[in-house]
Amino acid sequence: MKKLISLVFGLLLSTNILFAQATDDNEIKIEQAGDTLKLYIDQIGFGNKIGGNDASSGSLSNMEITGGGLEFDLDFSGNQNILFGPLKSDDTTYKLDFTGDSNKIDWNIGYIGSTDDSDINFDVTGDSNQFDLDQGYALSAERLNADLILIGDSNIFDVDWESDDLTWNFDITGDSNNINTLQKDGEQYLKLTLEGDSADIDINQLSGTCVGGSPCATPNAHITLDIDSENAVIQITQKDAANDT
Repeated sequence: MKKLISLVFGLLLSTNILFAQATDDNEIKIEQAGDTLKLYIDQIGFGNKIGGNDASSGSLSNMEITGGGLEFDLDFSGNQNILFGPLKSDDTTYKLDFTGDSNKIDWNIGYIGSTDDSDINFDVTGDSNQFDLDQGYALSAERLNADLILIGDSNIFDVDWESDDLTWNFDITGDSNNINTLQKDGEQYLKLTLEGDSADIDINQLSGTCVGGSPCATPNAHITLDIDSENAVIQITQKDAANDT
């Protein structure tokens, strides 16, 4: 049986807790406007969705969240789950824990408006997951701190952080993982720790201009690698604002 929960939030100052537990096909659709929302969601099972369907399904029902000072704590436990939709929020903390296989994230942060001062933490345990994460696009996004801990094999990550002044740390344990990541504008810091074989990793850094009032002195790009792997392929491209490679 399919369960559907539709949430419309106004100006909220309190904590909201939602639980969805079933064997399959739980769905939470969210449309929210307002500041200081605290959202906690646990989904257990398989075939669950938060935020509507992805574009390939033909559905126009998306996650649409706007506001400032938000806190997200999303826990998925199971297989073939989906997190999808656009959101815009300043001064927001995201904590996402995924345990399971063949899950899919297609999440756009800042696509629909300026998004500054984000703190994003992902913990992923499982195989064959697909993550497409974006922040910034052509709109303003300043000061991002992002962390990923991945344990599993054959996962695919396409991560584009178009955010001024960015710290991006990811720790990967497992084999045959495919990571494609872009850092664009401002000063960029990236630290990659890899333990596992046959990884395919592409790192692209394009530094730009410093954000006003930030500690950035010169908009440089920095990469630290700690690799323990057989048969890994890692390609790095760094450019400054003048496109010097």
